[in-house]
Amino acid sequence: MDPINEKELFQLVNQLSIEFFHKPFKHYVKFNHRLRTTGGRYLPQTNVIELNPKYVTEMDIEEFKGIIKHELCHYHLHIEGKGYKHGDLEFKQLLVETGSPRHCKPLPSINRTKHIYRCEKCNYIYERIKRVNINRYRCGKCKGKLVHIR
Repeated sequence: MDPINEKELFQLVNQLSIEFFHKPFKHYVKFNHRLRTTGGRYLPQTNVIELNPKYVTEMDIEEFKGIIKHELCHYHLHIEGKGYKHGDLEFKQLLVETGSPRHCKPLPSINRTKHIYRCEKCNYIYERIKRVNINRYRCGKCKGKLVHIR
């Protein structure tokens, strides 16, 4: 998807707000280029929604719309004085009602794999973030010995 400007972003957020929540979005939405591990966030002090612009360019439009709907759940519940935090029952119920995702998918550009292991017997590749003790663990497919590649 092509990058969009903040006017188009506001129009998209307002359109989704009316379509799924039957209420207009009356505050400010912007891109925050410093967001790394999340698709967006809602700031209750200022009623601002900040979105990660990488989700526009690297993911499909439906994933980005899901992030917007998730943040709108926070926004509308906060405006109405209801439980808007992740652990609140009202928030969880509104996520289900609007078809909003609980979490966003990780960006493809962020590869967290640090360690790669290969089975000597079946050549199956294991990618792991944390190191695995190859003296203690074996291949889950064939019980072969693991070799640390990287």
